[in-house]
Amino acid sequence: MNIHKIAVIAGDGIGPEVIDEGVKILKAAAAIAGDFTFEFTYFPWGCEHYLEHGTMMPDDGMERLKKFDAVYLGAVGYPGVPDHISLRELLLKIRKEFDQYVNVRPVKLLQGAPCPLKDVTRDQIDMVVIRENSEGEYSGAGDWLFKGKPEEVVLQTGVFSRKGTERIIRYAYELARTMGRSLTSISKANALNYSMVFWDQVFEEVGKEYPDVTIHSYLVDAASMYFVKQPERFQIVVTSNLFGDIITDLGAAIAGGMGLASGANLNPEREYPSMFEPIHGSAPDIAHKGIANPLAAIWSASQILDFFGHGDWGAKVLGVIEQVMVDQKTLTPDMGGTATTADVGNEVVALLSALYKKNV
Repeated sequence: MNIHKIAVIAGDGIGPEVIDEGVKILKAAAAIAGDFTFEFTYFPWGCEHYLEHGTMMPDDGMERLKKFDAVYLGAVGYPGVPDHISLRELLLKIRKEFDQYVNVRPVKLLQGAPCPLKDVTRDQIDMVVIRENSEGEYSGAGDWLFKGKPEEVVLQTGVFSRKGTERIIRYAYELARTMGRSLTSISKANALNYSMVFWDQVFEEVGKEYPDVTIHSYLVDAASMYFVKQPERFQIVVTSNLFGDIITDLGAAIAGGMGLASGANLNPEREYPSMFEPIHGSAPDIAHKGIANPLAAIWSASQILDFFGHGDWGAKVLGVIEQVMVDQKTLTPDMGGTATTADVGNEVVALLSALYKKNV
């Protein structure tokens, strides 16, 4: 019996509500499969912890997380706590200290999902965005000089190391080769004459080792246009921290909305835990109402199953998410339904169980 130890940081706003449903699905998949199980340990860290203790997590928080196989994160952010504090002292702290340098965000139009684009078929929106997750524009390097004076100057420095740039690009090339798909690099070398020129150079250098992979390279503004007008251009995408953050939200918008957006923060060498999360934010305006859409959190649960080698169950969960949207019987208000958050989770469990019984 494989036992997977998961640290759960449900976080703020709707985080606890949607994570509860993801945990419910993971427990159900393990119970049905019978050859693996999950152990969940909850940590009440986030903005409430900050308002009470002055920190987003305890001083020994990272040391406590090290013993787990993965982290399941709900959402971070709440009124009263500045965004740069909630982001940097929890989410980015975990990503950096656990060297989760690969961010994987699927942009896939599932069956039954709403799409704002006209005359677009499901097979035209099917990509995986690989985002550099440990440095780049989110490194936090810079300075604030002469604060409050007329000559005030702020410097925000992007950090692009040879190691960091090459390893994320190589990861994307390997994925493209394994999946038999094309690879597109997104940068902005015409304006960022150091960082993005370097990025493009490394992309070209590493590409010489992968002559079998079809490659493309676009400026981020052109890529944003193509995401909307010709999304079929993209299969595997690799890009920097900032650009990846932006274009994956655009990708979510064309693939059903933020209620279906999930992400994995991977330490591929598994020296540290990896982290999985819905990326829709804490949505404090609808917190505690029981109407938050849990499908992104459940998609994140599917990614957790994939990560632990249970890809068949990951695929089953993703297929059931599609069935829920196609049936249209159990959807939350953001998708035109009247179901509660828990109703959706219960429906996914029921459909998983029915699918298993059908195939036995």
